[in-house]
Amino acid sequence: MSNWERVYAMSFAGVYPHYVNKVVGKGRTKEELHEVIAWLTGYTDAGLKKVIEEKKTCREFFDEAPRLNPNAPLIKGVVCGVRVEAIEEPLMQKLRWLDKLVDELAKGKKMEKILRTAE
Repeated sequence: MSNWERVYAMSFAGVYPHYVNKVVGKGRTKEELHEVIAWLTGYTDAGLKKVIEEKKTCREFFDEAPRLNPNAPLIKGVVCGVRVEAIEEPLMQKLRWLDKLVDELAKGKKMEKILRTAE
C-alpha cells in the first residue's frame, strides 16, 4: 500500500479532531471550520456528522462529497512543503486543499479570503 493509499484509507473521523484542535487553539470556532468544509465539499453539518459517525475514509469523504466547490482550484500555496496547485494526484490535491483552508483559518485569515469570495 502506497503512502497515499494509507492516507486515503484513514478515517476522516480520525483527522477531524486535529482540524478542530488546530483552529480552536488559534481562536477560531468549530462553526467556522464547518463553514470552510461546507464551502469546499458541500457537506452540511448533518452530512459531516454522518461521515464522522460512519467513520468514512478520507477517500469516501471526498468521493461522496455533495458538491466540490468550482472555485477550489483557486486555493494556492504551500502545505507540508508542497505547492497545492502543483499536486497532480486529484484526491491528494483535494486533501491538501482542505489542509490549506484549515491552515488559513488557524492563521486568522478573513473568512471571505479563505472562501475565495474577495477579489
